[in-house]
Amino acid sequence: MTRQDVPVQLLADVENYCNVTWQDDATDEFYRNMIAQVAAYLDSKWRQPADYTADGLPRALLFDGVRYMRDSAFDVFENNYQSLILAAQHERMVIDSGMESAVSSED
Repeated sequence: MTRQDVPVQLLADVENYCNVTWQDDATDEFYRNMIAQVAAYLDSKWRQPADYTADGLPRALLFDGVRYMRDSAFDVFENNYQSLILAAQHERMVIDSGMESAVSSED
């Protein structure tokens, strides 16, 4: 995802999560840039683009990653969220292997 590709609703949701209560182009560009950077980082962790518009772990990690980056603390994000990043990696591996349908059909 590039800055230009950040969906309008995702930008609005991230700004809402970060308690941005004003509207201006500079703030939007600031958050678009952070969303793109955090998405690229997270995508590299699971080796493919995630859907950050859908509810779930990737979206939650993106929101918190942007919050950490906004607060100049992104250097500790991976350490603090390592277990969730690993869970998302494992979830992606299960989906990619086709095991998800086998597991859900056994229930």
